[in-house]
Amino acid sequence: MSVENLEQVESTIFASTSDELKTKVKDRQKKRLIGEDDEESVQAWQKSDTMVLNFGPQHPATHGTLRMVMELSGETIVKLDPSPGYLHTGFEKLGEHYTFNQFIAVTDRMNYLSPLSNNIGFAEAAERLLGIDVPLRAQYIRVIQAELSRIADHLVSIGTHALDLGAFTVFLYAFRQREFIYDLFEISTGSRLTTSYTRIGGLFRDFPEGHEQQIKGWCDQFRIVFDQIEGLLNHNKIFQDRTQNVGKIDAKTAINMGMTGPGLRACGIDYDIRKDEPYLVYDRLDFVVPVGSEGDVFERYLVRMEEMKQSCNMIEQCLRDMPKSGPVNVDDHTISLPNKSKVYGSIEGLIHHFKIIMDHHGIDMPKGEVYHATEAPNGELGWYIVSDGKGVPYKVHVRPPSFIHFSMMPYLCQGGLVGDAVAVLGSLNVIAGECDR
Repeated sequence: MSVENLEQVESTIFASTSDELKTKVKDRQKKRLIGEDDEESVQAWQKSDTMVLNFGPQHPATHGTLRMVMELSGETIVKLDPSPGYLHTGFEKLGEHYTFNQFIAVTDRMNYLSPLSNNIGFAEAAERLLGIDVPLRAQYIRVIQAELSRIADHLVSIGTHALDLGAFTVFLYAFRQREFIYDLFEISTGSRLTTSYTRIGGLFRDFPEGHEQQIKGWCDQFRIVFDQIEGLLNHNKIFQDRTQNVGKIDAKTAINMGMTGPGLRACGIDYDIRKDEPYLVYDRLDFVVPVGSEGDVFERYLVRMEEMKQSCNMIEQCLRDMPKSGPVNVDDHTISLPNKSKVYGSIEGLIHHFKIIMDHHGIDMPKGEVYHATEAPNGELGWYIVSDGKGVPYKVHVRPPSFIHFSMMPYLCQGGLVGDAVAVLGSLNVIAGECDR
């Protein structure tokens, strides 16, 4: 049917609709907007001085599927109802149908700004269940990749946050550096975004020759650009006015609401899983956990900036201290894939490869359950795994920081302006892939 014919049919239907039916439709629309079905609520809404505004998901500041229904008095937010929307991915349910290593590819799609952090978190949880430690060189490489991912994630967060508030130049500076990090990922993993680099028991492969020098070179030039970004934002009067004393939260409330990561540390809470519950080789590294005091949008920005600087320092320490050679996978043919020369050259290697990959058998996991959390760029990324002794998990549940933080939007935005909601949402760096349930 053509557009002209469709419009003609619609106008005919509308013209034949009785006034009584039109009134019922309008009343029903009002009820749906305010979430009430009783007549008294509708009448109260009609007489009130507030209006309902739908913010997102098409709004550029919501970055994807996020939606907020605001009740406004003028430009002041009286009430806010957040909705994460739908990606229709079913990440956790997929975990019940894939082997442990196959599920690594799914974790890439959760927080797609720092997929390696997701890989590492899930692999660490599975290895806790197995009761194994990966080789030392693999641990250092994981830390390097995780901290590069943290910087890349923070660059996107700060760049898009500044863009939402009108600072376009910072966006260009940040995304250029992120592209350089993706170049490094492409060299080491073979892919730029969804890398699937981690394996249960180690890594897909070792760093190629000379890659450590490439990473060190990037760190050296990034420090120059870091100072330029600080110069553009830290003392920018417009940026300060849009972020200072906006979206404030005190330490006690932040803890009670489940806030973690840069947002919690901006409230004055010195808590970082890398320090307080160290994993991999973080206990061997010397780094400072940046802590704020105000708990507003501006301090969440400052904490992320300082974290990037500390991540650079950690990467350089890893490059200096890591073993120059050695295995990057555990020496256990029931967990790690055999070398290709053994697969092609011996029946034993071929059988081991077939059992782990081809036969949907997977790794022989012990029965049990485990919860393990890592310090992802946005906060505590926790993995809860239940195993019934098969190669496929019985249950996988993830505690994503973005889902928790997005639920805090009503508290952070109440009493503020519509424009403040943009600043608050950007400071939380909510990723839709992490919100998907």
